[in-house]
Amino acid sequence: MASTPLLLELDLSQGLLETQPSDPIAAFRSRNTPVLTSLVERLREAAESDRVVGLIAHAGGADGLSHAQVEELGAAIEAFAASGKQTIAWSESFGESGDGTLAYHLAAHFDRIWLQPSGDLGLVGVKAGGVFLREALRKVGVEPQIRARHEYKNAPDSLLRETMGEHQREALQRLTDSLTDGIVTTVARRRGLTAEAVRAAIAAAPLTATEALDHELVDHLGYRDQAYGAARRVAAGAGHETTAEDDLPELELRYVHRWAPPKRQAAAKRVRREVARRTPAALRKPTPDVIAVVPVEGGIGLGRGGGSPFSGPSAGSDVVCAALRQAGGSDQVAAVVLRVVSPGGSYVASDAIHREVVRLRDNGTPVVASMGTVAASGGYFVAMGCDEILALPGTLTGSIGVFAGKVVVGEALRRVGVSRETVATGENATMWSADRPFDEAELARLDGWLDTVYADFTEKAAEGRGMPVDQLEPLARGRVWTGADAHERGLVDRLGGLEEAITIAAEKAGRPRSAVHAVRFPDVSPLQQLRPPASSEAVRAR
Repeated sequence: MASTPLLLELDLSQGLLETQPSDPIAAFRSRNTPVLTSLVERLREAAESDRVVGLIAHAGGADGLSHAQVEELGAAIEAFAASGKQTIAWSESFGESGDGTLAYHLAAHFDRIWLQPSGDLGLVGVKAGGVFLREALRKVGVEPQIRARHEYKNAPDSLLRETMGEHQREALQRLTDSLTDGIVTTVARRRGLTAEAVRAAIAAAPLTATEALDHELVDHLGYRDQAYGAARRVAAGAGHETTAEDDLPELELRYVHRWAPPKRQAAAKRVRREVARRTPAALRKPTPDVIAVVPVEGGIGLGRGGGSPFSGPSAGSDVVCAALRQAGGSDQVAAVVLRVVSPGGSYVASDAIHREVVRLRDNGTPVVASMGTVAASGGYFVAMGCDEILALPGTLTGSIGVFAGKVVVGEALRRVGVSRETVATGENATMWSADRPFDEAELARLDGWLDTVYADFTEKAAEGRGMPVDQLEPLARGRVWTGADAHERGLVDRLGGLEEAITIAAEKAGRPRSAVHAVRFPDVSPLQQLRPPASSEAVRAR
């Protein structure tokens, strides 16, 4: 008996995770939230399934995604459609009285777009900005003492400035221009329009549903039932007509993240079982068939990291380094993909991870970096030693620079009647105290440290990129680039997502993509997270 045709659904109204949380509480809280890396893999598998007839998405909920997430998921959707299966996006509205740019950008990757007749198309463009607290802090007696290397390292500006500085404005303007260019290119390519026509639509937005149809930005005006009816007609070979739904075939609906092919590869279970046993010898087999995907997600810090269900993930250098060592010691692992979604953090922790990446390469294991939403500062530091670096066009990357300092609250406390006194031994014991400002000698020491870190960062970046320091340094200075601009300037090697990185890693290991399985490494279940580690080599992912 033939199976009922399966129509996959994509609903991003619950948000999107980069990877599955490892700790049990976070995993339970996010059980209904799709995971980007899993969605990409499921769509790849669904393209090969005879039972799956198409994909339909409620695209209006995608405005919580980042530009890079839209690009990576969009590429997976287009690859799925290339197998000959239908893809339909529908939404009640793309930004009701608001910005619908990202949601529509995702919808543009589908073959057909449906918009409710009462909906809007808020394809209004890209914006970026900041909040500046210097005057407010001055009024309450708080004095920030933070120094940066160099003029584009603008993270502290929210505390140090009353208005946006010229260098931050220049960098942000280029970011918004580059991101908008990417959206225009995608929409024009997918909708068969000129770039000028798309820019004209952006200038005219927000558009009513009728105006969106007139601009050829959507294909049909209709409601959810009509969009799903169209999907059934396509499955029956009757086209997209919006006539009555008589004699339409039955379709089973299933969320993409709730679906799996009948025979899933056993690699993930095998790795999880053998990591749980903590017996690296058991991982050995004649032909390596695993691409180990090692995540660096969240702020980078020393120790085991972890984050919380409320603050989000953090990347502890102990965990990431142990995962890299374990992958390098396994004959089962053919290559490693370092998946970076991090704004940076500790210089020392980032350098420790960079060291393990270089050691892995030196020992003959290919390492490819895949940058997601953001891979800036320390996030770029950990990736720059890889064999190749891939970024999405919308990835925020670079920010080769450093800042440090403190926020002095002594006067603010005195204004509310709080007095603190300290007794210390050692000339610089109170250097980092928040009760008093730095003195001149301490500022000189801080400046010397910043210069040392910046020199180390730029020298290692230049070595990793294979370019002279004097050629790389003007691209550094703390400036954040989009992935597209970073690619043009040689800071990344290729534009692409995780799937492309896995394919390249397999090729570098001399294996075709079809012969390897990508596995988060190590794949430690939430229950295994509760077990205390036996040693520093027993990885507990976040």
